[in-house]
Amino acid sequence: MDTAMTREELREGVREVCEGFPDAYWRGLDSKREYPEEFVRAMTEAGYLGALIPEEYGGLGLDLADATIILEEINRSGGNAQPAHAQVYTMGTLLRHGSEEQKREYLPKIASGEIRLQAFGVTEPEAGTDTTSLGTTAVRDGDQYVINGRKIYISRVQHSDYMILLARTTPKDQVKRRSEGLSVFIFDLREAIGNGLTVNPRRVMINNETNELVFEDLRIPASGLIGDEGRGFRYILDGMNAERILIAAECIGNGRWFVERATGRAGEREVFGRPIGQNQGIQFPIARAHVDVEAADLMRFRAADLFDAGEPCGSEANMALLLAAEASWEAANAAMQTFGGYGFDAEYDVERKFRETRLFQVAPISTNLILSYVGEHVLGLPRSF
Repeated sequence: MDTAMTREELREGVREVCEGFPDAYWRGLDSKREYPEEFVRAMTEAGYLGALIPEEYGGLGLDLADATIILEEINRSGGNAQPAHAQVYTMGTLLRHGSEEQKREYLPKIASGEIRLQAFGVTEPEAGTDTTSLGTTAVRDGDQYVINGRKIYISRVQHSDYMILLARTTPKDQVKRRSEGLSVFIFDLREAIGNGLTVNPRRVMINNETNELVFEDLRIPASGLIGDEGRGFRYILDGMNAERILIAAECIGNGRWFVERATGRAGEREVFGRPIGQNQGIQFPIARAHVDVEAADLMRFRAADLFDAGEPCGSEANMALLLAAEASWEAANAAMQTFGGYGFDAEYDVERKFRETRLFQVAPISTNLILSYVGEHVLGLPRSF
């Protein structure tokens, strides 16, 4: 999908699906903290959650740049792409490093909606962003691996059939570099829960179903190993870079939603006999937010194009996420100020989207750690921690 018209057609197609799920739908889910089951089903049936899956396996065969448009449009419509986005970015690991047998086993079923791959098991309570320090272990025992450890803030487990998991297969004291000895697995959550995997839900600020996972001698088939044992950290980076680029697009969608809502409000709301948008104190923050969202949009496509070309894109993926997360948060604040007291009223949806977009300052990675990455790996400055 290389032409502007084709991308616009993609946008229009996603918008058509999203039109069936207006603000009231998302507001209701937020109040009840429920998963958007009908929306995810509709997006799956339209093919959009199989966007990156090649056509030979039943997917749309899009590249990452085009897939970002899908998530952007969900958020721009007033929805929330988080309940569905993992099925898109996990493809970065499975597509590039899975065996042909694994691809033929899982990809057609994911594309059709027969199974969901929405859970990505990386983060741990003690390791956090320091992925190479994770303590979950996978020990080979015949034709199985035995998993022990804990994961935290692993989302969509209750609505996913399979999980991609990162675990240590070689102890840290037996490898030359900490990034070695980590392996990636795909396994059936339906068989695991209650048979060595305990799921403990965590309540968070937004309507995002997330959990603590406890692994106690969970046995999974050795055939679930993706790629070579011990090289999983490199594999998972593809998933992480894809995740950051896709979430940058979600931020851009949020930013555009805030700018559009704030602009509309500023033009129609009159105080002291004139529209409030005539006041520079209202107008300038909205205009600045628009400028910053558009700038972040350019870095989003720069990072995605590098990813699609198979080029190194870690710096660009991180910078795209930083710029987009900050632009969307700036736009959120501008919208809240423009709506004033009404912004805190659930009926106007600003406070819901305000909470949702705040997450991206800390997840999937803290913006401070992005700055640290750029300082060290782009500018060549001494490591700051």
